[in-house]
Amino acid sequence: MTAHPHNLVPFALFGAVLAAAGLPIYIHAPKFYVDEYGVSLAALGAVLFALRLLDVVQDPALGWLSRLLRDHRAFAVAVAGGVLAISMIGLFGMAPPINPIAWFAITLTLLFSSFSFLTISFYAQGVTTAKTLGDNGHVRLAGWRETGALIGVSLAAVAPVALANFGANPFAIFAAVFAVCVVAAVLAMRSNWSAGQEPATPGVMPFLRDPLARRLLLIALLNATPVAVTSTLFLFFVESRLEAPGWEGPLLLLFFLAAAFCAPLWSRLAQIIGAKTALMLGMTMSIAAFGGAAFLGAGDLLAFVVICLASGAALGADMTLLPALFAARTAEIAPEAAEGFGLWSFVSKLSLAFAAAVLLPILDAAGFQSGAGQSPENALATLTLFYAILPCFLKLAALALLAATPLDESAAHSQLNEV
Repeated sequence: MTAHPHNLVPFALFGAVLAAAGLPIYIHAPKFYVDEYGVSLAALGAVLFALRLLDVVQDPALGWLSRLLRDHRAFAVAVAGGVLAISMIGLFGMAPPINPIAWFAITLTLLFSSFSFLTISFYAQGVTTAKTLGDNGHVRLAGWRETGALIGVSLAAVAPVALANFGANPFAIFAAVFAVCVVAAVLAMRSNWSAGQEPATPGVMPFLRDPLARRLLLIALLNATPVAVTSTLFLFFVESRLEAPGWEGPLLLLFFLAAAFCAPLWSRLAQIIGAKTALMLGMTMSIAAFGGAAFLGAGDLLAFVVICLASGAALGADMTLLPALFAARTAEIAPEAAEGFGLWSFVSKLSLAFAAAVLLPILDAAGFQSGAGQSPENALATLTLFYAILPCFLKLAALALLAATPLDESAAHSQLNEV
């Protein structure tokens, strides 16, 4: 049985749960293990980087497994959902029974492996289900799915901080609530999994052989890395540089709400002036916002509120326009192939790997200690350099490369018109 055209709520709920297990874990997990168990930033960076290397081998294997089990997908998803929930509880909801860094590595490996399997299965099912929804089925389904994802990432980003007043360990409460949500999402989707005929898989080579697709992937890598950097360092920056503990949750929520509100506005602007030009404006706004953060210090909370609003608004352009440009090129290369977006997803993971593997060990070597007033000035200067200045240079590189890239925007314009 497939989803009824007017009952796409399960897809929104499932998308929300998956999104909650993605980027928010990069925001919260490193700081939690530093504060609670005294794990070094260098060790955390090494583990996170190793996990991304695992993805290179694991993601294609999980894609093959998902296809192999498509006749039993509901059961496979239920098992993977159970692993996801248990892993989250293990990561945040209980004291490590072994060495904390080893426990961190084990629970994150299980969490991200189940997350990847569920994501692959979910998006594969989306291809099958969208065909049953009539005209613009892919767009309608994506609207529900991505709206759910945006809600999920926003709630998960702020929930642990917001729950601080409800118990000694807000992360344990977060993990328990997340586990309940996983069960609810799996149950809601139980009748929406079907074996259907999925498109043939041409592999990644058609995309890697295409010069424009390669250029867009490189732009995506350069453009996504600043967000990965700031996401990884956000909690440390607010607490240690701004000395504003307790404000992390509201500021994160403000950032994601600004992105959500502005995404459709960027889409409309792109239809008027072109996706490339609108995206370049968004990148320029990001550079201004990141650069402004370089001048902040203890007590500059109001100024940082403005920066969160501006950088969140600019993120709305990244979320909307660059994927539309890539989707348009993908449609020309292999219209129904998922491998193109598999590469796109891998680029995002690679940017997070860079932030974790390179920046956290350097911060550790500089003597950075989590907590207001705990770090020497040179360590705080290093934190500001990474949080504010480095993203500017990466965005400038992405902006220059985009400006030099000739694009036929008619297909992208069509993509934006459908959203």
